[in-house]
Amino acid sequence: MTSQAVSFQQISRILEVTDALGLNREWVEIPLSPEHPGDVRRLANGKLEIIVDAGQSFDHWLTDLPIRIQQAQVS
Repeated sequence: MTSQAVSFQQISRILEVTDALGLNREWVEIPLSPEHPGDVRRLANGKLEIIVDAGQSFDHWLTDLPIRIQQAQVS
């Protein structure tokens, strides 16, 4: 679990996932404060907001991120 700010290394790893999915980095927002539960949602401006989950390990959360991104894109 982490309650500290999202690190540059973690942001880089998230962006590796979004890059692999073909998402433009300009359309991805990653708040620096993790929350519990984390979330992936489409904002009113069309951008994708990815909030790291403070309630579980980053590596475990990152494993499920591609599925959460795909779900947010269809909803």
